[in-house]
Amino acid sequence: MSVRQPKWAIWRRSYHDKSYGYREPRRFVMPDYSPTQLQNRTVNAPLLRYVDALRTHGHRAARIDPLDLLQREEVAALNPWRYGLLDDAQKYDVNGIVWTRPVGSAADLSDEWTLGDITQHLRAIYVGRIAYEYMHSPSKTERLWFSHMLESQAPTQAVFDTKQKTRIHGLLARSETFDQFLQLKFPNLKRYGLEGGESMLPALDALFASAARAGVENIVLGMPHRGRLNLLTDLLQFSPEALFHKIKGGSDIPEDLGASGDVISHLVASPNLQYDGAKAPLQVSLLPNPSHLEAVNPVALGKTRAKQFSLLKKLVASGTAPNECFPGDKVMCLQLHGDASFTGQGVVMEGLSLSNLPHYTVGGTVHIVVNSIGYTTPASSAHSALYSSDIGKMINAPVLHVNGDYPEDVARAVDVAFKYRNHFRKDIIVDLLVYRRWGHNELDEPSFTQPLMYEKIRSRSSVPALYEKQLIAEKVMTEDAATAVRSSYKSLLASELEAADSRPPVKVDAVMFQGSWAGMSWPASSDAVREPETGVDHETLLGVGRASVTVPDGFEIHPRLQRHVNNRLRALEKGSGIDWATAEAMAFGTLMLDGCDVRISGQDVGRGTFSQRHAMLVNQRTEEVIVPLNAQLQCEGRLELANSSLSELAVLGFEYGVSWESPDILPIWEAQFGDFFNGAQVIIDTFISSAETKWLRQSGITLLLPHGLDGAGPEHSSSRLERMLQLTNDGYEFDDSPIASNVNMHIVFPTTPAQYFHLLRRQIKRNYRKPLVVASPKGLLRLPAASSSLLEFGHNTRFEPVLDDATVDKSKVKRVLCLTGKLYYELVAERQRLQADHVALVRIEELSPFPFGRLASVLGRYDATSEFVWIQEEPRNQGAWPHVSERINAVLEHLGRTKHILYVGRASDAVPAPGISKIYSAQRQAIYQTAFN
Repeated sequence: MSVRQPKWAIWRRSYHDKSYGYREPRRFVMPDYSPTQLQNRTVNAPLLRYVDALRTHGHRAARIDPLDLLQREEVAALNPWRYGLLDDAQKYDVNGIVWTRPVGSAADLSDEWTLGDITQHLRAIYVGRIAYEYMHSPSKTERLWFSHMLESQAPTQAVFDTKQKTRIHGLLARSETFDQFLQLKFPNLKRYGLEGGESMLPALDALFASAARAGVENIVLGMPHRGRLNLLTDLLQFSPEALFHKIKGGSDIPEDLGASGDVISHLVASPNLQYDGAKAPLQVSLLPNPSHLEAVNPVALGKTRAKQFSLLKKLVASGTAPNECFPGDKVMCLQLHGDASFTGQGVVMEGLSLSNLPHYTVGGTVHIVVNSIGYTTPASSAHSALYSSDIGKMINAPVLHVNGDYPEDVARAVDVAFKYRNHFRKDIIVDLLVYRRWGHNELDEPSFTQPLMYEKIRSRSSVPALYEKQLIAEKVMTEDAATAVRSSYKSLLASELEAADSRPPVKVDAVMFQGSWAGMSWPASSDAVREPETGVDHETLLGVGRASVTVPDGFEIHPRLQRHVNNRLRALEKGSGIDWATAEAMAFGTLMLDGCDVRISGQDVGRGTFSQRHAMLVNQRTEEVIVPLNAQLQCEGRLELANSSLSELAVLGFEYGVSWESPDILPIWEAQFGDFFNGAQVIIDTFISSAETKWLRQSGITLLLPHGLDGAGPEHSSSRLERMLQLTNDGYEFDDSPIASNVNMHIVFPTTPAQYFHLLRRQIKRNYRKPLVVASPKGLLRLPAASSSLLEFGHNTRFEPVLDDATVDKSKVKRVLCLTGKLYYELVAERQRLQADHVALVRIEELSPFPFGRLASVLGRYDATSEFVWIQEEPRNQGAWPHVSERINAVLEHLGRTKHILYVGRASDAVPAPGISKIYSAQRQAIYQTAFN
């Protein structure tokens, strides 16, 4: 049903909505009230107020706490007498007030109910074991949808047949048996079991079934450690034998790859599940995650988004209209959370804020908060809201609270959550209230801090036992049948444990190079191509360069951008003076011509923080947007320019998730200033730098971190090269073998646009993937000296890890200054002013992997040199010096030199740069003087 939008909404959507990747979810609209219903709402206004009070406040009186420990005050708003409704036998026309019939049917017919019947009906829905919060939504359509669906279909009364009940029982019983088995066989193991929260499994099973029947084919799942092993070995079909092998100290990854693996609570699986009524199997991909809680959330979002776009490209290639593939149609993101981390970790808020942004939406995420009711910290100390789920209200997400002691109600709540997500393609939260039977882990003693809670827990039957007793009473199953479920599963686990010791080694193909990664190589293998051809022929470069600034006739760009266009075209015609933005555009365009996608994300990336990129142009008369490379090249590869929210942690995690989905996309995250990656340090530490070693996950993520001291003060100067380099596993001893390049991350500080061009293309042209951290320029973006000729991009050219000084007579050089970055151009100018021809400048462009062999080849040419110096603009305790000093000394020793490398630069400091201009200038001048002394 179409609906007229206000003018402000149309204006809000007009900007960027035609750029590639701008996708909005499918829209769903409920019919409005009929005139008859509106009249009845006026006549029976007191009843309307009462009914809305039940919808709004019913959750506050609902029986959602399995331990009955939540402090619940009497909710006066739920009493009908407050609205003048005193007689339970009084009849009222509920048409347009209580929804008792299907949507749109008999909208003009009266429907009389007694006050008592109305109260009984609505309290059964809103004050039961499922509590609904949706009245805070500003969307009338969403509020109407919930009211209609809950009140006319009465999901709380939905009946489960014998097969469904038996399946729920099996999940619960096997989970409890599994935890008891592990406790018996491995009593000192921290397994983070699911005891007390077993209803998480029927919740997930119900969600998988609903999704599969609705046509979803892929679920990307991010979750913490609690209950992970139970989920893996049951629903996700992970081999118990493999788990026991891992618990006993065996490897779950190929042992000859040099990777160190991860703990059992981070294991993964990606099975294809079959559900009755589904047209296709459902692939559920559980992502590996670090112990840093909630950090996996944006990674799951990014992978979901990339998977959706992969499907979209296939549909477009087959001739299917893109409008038939909306976000969320075939791929769904599912996130499990702990209650304390959901409200306590800022990445949750950052991830939620991405949910409805057109370049980041995944068409709705289902969030399940496995809420242990405040263990070990009481809710009064854990968050400032009524519920831990209240953080979701920042995006007006509906919340369904459900009592985990009642698995059937849990399944009903999850089914409602999926229906909402599928209608509106927005996030929704299921707050699953459970408890922990053993505390934080099985070696913990929770009664130290929660004695009354654990006195109650230890005196009660388990969730599986309670449900089993219910089914026996209902004659759904016998005691013997229930016992058989447990005994047969225990026997299976025992046989799997016995087989664990003789488990064969894991094969490489079993854990890597599946799906879109087929054909890729392990970076340390003999078939890894480390220095691929990255140069491009002259005509292609010219064509791409021109296309990057070509706009249709009548498209009016900003007058100040005409100079940008003219300068680029002039440089291309001359074949010289190619700047950074042009080199980048040519790298993007040539990769696109090869069929690869490029996605660059960050704040203001369309124009660039320093107004240098302008890959996205806006018509000054209409605000129509064009991305010239997409419009002009008309190739399979596409460029997505995702101007992000003001977030670092979630946005970088999102792009990292994109990098996991396919090696045929170049995902780039650009910080406004290099310093600002600080907010995303968790993603860098726990994913980017270590995923290959822990999980054998390769990634081509590229970080552009503007770096360089230029008087801008402490927080706009440094990309903290020292931190990035410290995270690498780069070797210290001289090693010029090709295998030495298999470090976990590449850290570079290129000084020419051509070097940057080759680095970007190398990210895709190698047959393996590595994260790339680029200390990118600020002042060099338009510096004439920091430009390249077109010849430097042509065939038989590539990135050079070390750049020698071609301007000096090496026989006269007495001092070699080794350095990296923009300081090179300042020193060239100072050397020329002083006519200091006895000093050579050698640039180390790639800091990790350290180019031992290349540097030895270059420094070996300076036979007359008596002094080798490392010079940098960063303080001594920062920058590259802590990383390069020992490695350059290894090169000098290899060359037979007895003197070690000397240091020239700022003294150690607590900040990257001073905020007082006089101090900055004095420090810079001192560096110049020392360099040529």
